[in-house]
Amino acid sequence: MSEPLSKIPSGFRYYSANEARARRFVETTAMSIFAGWSYEEIVTPTVDYYSLFEQGMGETEAQRSFRLVDADGRLLAFRPDVTTSIARAAETLFAKRVRPLRLCYSATVFHQQSQSNADWRRELTQIGCELLGKNSTAADMEILAIATELLRGLQLRGSFVITLSDAEILGGIVENLGLNEKARDELRRLVDIRALSELERFLNAYASADEAAAFANLIQLSGKSEIFARARRVITNSRSRAALDRLESLWRIIESLGWSANFEIDLGDVSRLDYYTGLTFKIYVGGLGVRLGSGGRYDNLTAKFGRSEPAVGFVVELDALAELLAKEEQSNLPAQPENVLLASDGNAGAVFREATELRASNRQVRIDGEAE
Repeated sequence: MSEPLSKIPSGFRYYSANEARARRFVETTAMSIFAGWSYEEIVTPTVDYYSLFEQGMGETEAQRSFRLVDADGRLLAFRPDVTTSIARAAETLFAKRVRPLRLCYSATVFHQQSQSNADWRRELTQIGCELLGKNSTAADMEILAIATELLRGLQLRGSFVITLSDAEILGGIVENLGLNEKARDELRRLVDIRALSELERFLNAYASADEAAAFANLIQLSGKSEIFARARRVITNSRSRAALDRLESLWRIIESLGWSANFEIDLGDVSRLDYYTGLTFKIYVGGLGVRLGSGGRYDNLTAKFGRSEPAVGFVVELDALAELLAKEEQSNLPAQPENVLLASDGNAGAVFREATELRASNRQVRIDGEAE
């Protein structure tokens, strides 16, 4: 069935004028900041084997990708994720490079289904950085510091908030309750949508009524440093408590830098991606209905492609950030230079001689009319 050529598929769009300028501004600002922290740019393949993403992201998330069949019959996918590709590159192309590796990127990713009505795009540009080979609070803090500098560098009118959690908090609860993979996924789904009463009913099959109620209340815990004492009254298993200790150490550094106004602890914030193993975080900005970035630690991902090594990183959604900047009445985008208009109703050689001289001094020119 042929489609009208005046239309484009849902989830895709053109960008021009102020929107295009905003996108370029976000990308240029981000890549400059990454370079300032000694991150090296990497470009990953747009199309890769589907099995790569299935192993890295987990089957559920990988199935959201656009798939196609190669000439040899193998299943391919337009990349739905960049981190997985970087993890493979670390253990193949960069296997002999001195650690830690600091890599950054700006890349388009594709999803066959949009995430929600609010997040309608199926083609997104992601900008991010990855720090591999270093497992420490300092490494986690480096990534958070870069994200903070980026958000401040864009000078958004709305204040930003980075919510912190740790995948091992939920991991310890799953282990303590003896949940299988299917039950774990259901628990994560209920926590993600914050279905308090439904979560209690689910947990009643694995714990006492009091324990179920206590765990269900855990997903409502969000705030500042007071969260840690409240969480320890609910969480008793050693694995989850160790995660809380790591999170609290990170929070103390954030407080010492005077950044706590832009950070929160949110223990009900769980990731859909299977590869996170420690710190997880999400980025929100006032005036935007959806999150515009996320990140965390994924220490087990590289083992799928070679040796296991620690890794942490984050990504921001260029599309959402640029849209926010383009809509602001007093935008912080660099001003467009004023045109120098050149009449072209005379000799074309003279017109273009003047135009090239103006361009040599970095002036913007516009030639009107028809040169002879």
